[in-house]
Amino acid sequence: MTWYTVLVLAVAAERLAELVVARRNTRWSLARGGVESGREHYPAMVALHTALLAGCLAEVHLADRPFPPVLGWVMVAAVVAAQALRWWCIRTLGARWNTRVIVVPGLPRVAGGPYRWLSHPNYVAVAAEGLALPLVHGAWVTALVFTALNAVLMVVRIRCEDGALARLPALDARA
Repeated sequence: MTWYTVLVLAVAAERLAELVVARRNTRWSLARGGVESGREHYPAMVALHTALLAGCLAEVHLADRPFPPVLGWVMVAAVVAAQALRWWCIRTLGARWNTRVIVVPGLPRVAGGPYRWLSHPNYVAVAAEGLALPLVHGAWVTALVFTALNAVLMVVRIRCEDGALARLPALDARA
């Protein structure tokens, strides 16, 4: 169980790194006239993602969940793949990537990297991680609860983001 705790704490550290990047990118976007949307759902998103990490540790330790070797190692690979996809998104969007929905007027919609194939690849990474991280060590209740609540939140978030992105100019060339 110790290695699982280390894994969850590593994901928490990765999330903190994201917040550092997001804070820097927020300043960049706002300095260029960026407009934020969806402030009302942001606290719920932060709470849900924090609860995922806490739930993983609490369920595994309190319910004494065993490590299921076949499923566990497949889920470790899924967690790693989700992190890779998330950082590909961050790299592709550059200064425009954020944990908030902030659109800078005059910038075209990004259509490179994973955005070439998916409108919201970062949310694929979030969904995959939210299912896989708990299942690494058999925390199926946390996986189910997070997945259900995240699905509701993603409907709200994607509608908000799509509305904000609709205000961007039509894409003339791949960015």
